[in-house]
Amino acid sequence: MLFLLLFFFALYAVLTARPSPAAVRDGALLIDLDGIIVEEKSQPDVISTLLSGQVPAGEYDVQDLVHALDAAATDDRIKAVVLDLSRFVGGGQVHIEDVGAALDRVRAAKKPVLAWAVAYTDSGVMLASHASEVWVDPLGGAVVTGPGGNRLYYGELLRNLDVNARIYKVGTYKSAVEPYYLNEMSEPARENYAQLYGALWSEWQANVAKARPKAQVAAITADPVGWLQSAGFDPATAAKKAGLVDQLGDKVAFGERVARIVGGDKWDDSPGAYARTELDPWLADNPLEKAGGAIGVVTIAGNIVDGEAGPGTAGGDRIAQVLDDALDDDLKGLVVRVDSPGGSVMASEAIRRAIMRHKAKGIPVAVSMANVAASGGYWVSTPAQRIFAEPSTITGSIGIFAVVPTFERAAARWGLNADGVKTTPLSGQPDLVSGFTPEVDALLQGYIENGYGDFITRVAQSRKMTRERVDAVGQGRVWDGGTARQIGLVDQHGGLQDALAWVAGQAKLGDGDWHAEYLGEQRGVGDTLLRQLLIGESERSAGASDVFGVLTARRQSVLAQLAGDADRLTRVQGMQAYCLECAGTVQRADEAALSGWVARLIALVA
Repeated sequence: MLFLLLFFFALYAVLTARPSPAAVRDGALLIDLDGIIVEEKSQPDVISTLLSGQVPAGEYDVQDLVHALDAAATDDRIKAVVLDLSRFVGGGQVHIEDVGAALDRVRAAKKPVLAWAVAYTDSGVMLASHASEVWVDPLGGAVVTGPGGNRLYYGELLRNLDVNARIYKVGTYKSAVEPYYLNEMSEPARENYAQLYGALWSEWQANVAKARPKAQVAAITADPVGWLQSAGFDPATAAKKAGLVDQLGDKVAFGERVARIVGGDKWDDSPGAYARTELDPWLADNPLEKAGGAIGVVTIAGNIVDGEAGPGTAGGDRIAQVLDDALDDDLKGLVVRVDSPGGSVMASEAIRRAIMRHKAKGIPVAVSMANVAASGGYWVSTPAQRIFAEPSTITGSIGIFAVVPTFERAAARWGLNADGVKTTPLSGQPDLVSGFTPEVDALLQGYIENGYGDFITRVAQSRKMTRERVDAVGQGRVWDGGTARQIGLVDQHGGLQDALAWVAGQAKLGDGDWHAEYLGEQRGVGDTLLRQLLIGESERSAGASDVFGVLTARRQSVLAQLAGDADRLTRVQGMQAYCLECAGTVQRADEAALSGWVARLIALVA
C-alpha cells in the first residue's frame, strides 16, 4: 500500500510539474506537433491510460501556440522557428489560420520558418504554406483531399434489427437525426452542406494561395492521378513540382540545414542536431503578462453535456460554476470563446444563465467563435453584445431534436410481451418495450417545438430580429462565418484578440491597461508529460507515416463516427441542440469513445 501511494504521488508530481525555464537556449524554437490543435486540452485519464497501455494523442492549445510564436518573433534568442509536422494529425480550419497568421508575424520579423514532414495532408499543407522553407522526406509526399466526405446512415440497419428510432425535431435542415431513420442524406441537408463545404474549401484555397502563391492547388485536386503520374507516381517529387514543398530531404538533411542557420547543438552530436528550445520550456519562460485590469475569458470547447465534464468537453455545471466563481472577481469584461457543435439544451441554458449573471453586473460581454459555434454553441452565444467569427467559422444550426430508441418490434419477434393496468394515457410511459402511446409521441414533439420556440426567442432578443426572421435563417440550417455575418447572426469578422480588444474598448481600457484572465482550469498541464511517462523518445519518433499510411489511417475516423452515433442513440439524454456534421470539423482525440463503440452496439442490439 505504501508503495502504491508513493507511486501515485510521484505520478501526480510528474503530471503537474512545470517545465524548467532554464531549458531555453539560443537557437531555433522547435514546435513538434505530434497530435492535434485544439481550443482546450482535454484532461488525460491517468488510470485508464496506464491500464490500456495506449498513448493519448497529443493536444496543443491554439492560444499557447500563437503566444509562443508571437514571443519568438520579438526574442533575440530565437533565430528561427522549426515545425516538425511528421506526426501532425490536424485541427480546425480557424485554428490553422490563427497559427498560420502567427507564423507570418515571425517571418515579418525577419526570422525564417522551416517545416518538415514525411507526409502532408490538408491541415499540414495549409500550415506549412506559411513557412519560408517546406521540406518533405524523399519517401513521403503531400495530398489534398478537401472538406467533406461520406458519413454513416443506419436507417435500414436499425429496421433490420427491429429497433424503432423515434425522432422528434424542429427544422427542415436539422440533419443530426437523419442517420437514424434514413439510408442517405436528405436533399435539404445536401444543399446546406454543399454550400457550407464549398465556402470552407474556397477559404482554404485562398489562404494557401496567399501564403504560397506558387502552389498549384487547383491542378492537383482536379486531376490527382494525372498529377502523380506526371512525376512517375513519386509523391515527393510531385509535391515539389506542384509548389507544395521546396526541398526533398530526410530529417538529418533538414536538421543540417537548420543548423547552418541557428548553429549546432553543443550537447548533442547526433546527425542532424541543431540548437533548439522546445515548446513547453519556451511557454514556461514566457508566461502571459497580467498588467492592468482583467478581462475574463471562459472557454466552451467540445460537446456541451450535462454535469461536470471537462476540460475539453463542455460540462454545463462545470462551466456555470467557473463563471459563478468569478462573479466576485473585479473583471472589466467577459469574452466567451466557443468551439462547440452544441449538445444538451439544459447544459447550454445553464451556461447561458451564468453568462447573463455577469452581464447583469454591467460589464461588456463578447463572444469569439472559433471553428464551430453551432446549435448549443450558438445558444450560449446569445447573451453577447457583439459576436466575432472568422469566415471559416461554422455557426447557426438553430434547431432542436431528440432521439429515443424503442424495441416493440424486436420484443414481438422474440415473444416478449408486456401487460398491466393503466390509470391514464401516460401510465407506464415511456415504454421502450411496448412502444409509446400517441399521447406520449404528441407530448414529446410538443416539448421539442416549445424548446425551439425558446431558442428562436433568445436569438431574436439577442440579435434584435423578429422571431419570423430568426425562424427563416434557423430551421437547423448551418452557415459559414461569412454568410452568417451577412444575415445578422454574426457582427464582425475577427478572432479572440479582436474580441478582447473590443471588450477593452467598451470598458474604456487603453493599450497596456488590461490582460486576459482565463477562467477555470490551468491550461497546458499534464498531457505531454503523461506521454513521456508511458513511452520513450525513440518509440515516439517512430510514429511518422508516408502518404499511403496517413490516408489509410483515416479509417479510424469511421470507427469514431460509429462510436459517437451509437453513444448518442443509446445514452439517456434530454433535448439536444447539436450539429452532427459540424462535429466532424473539430478534430479531437477520443480514445475513450472509440474503445467503447463495440459495447454500445452490443447494448443497442440487446
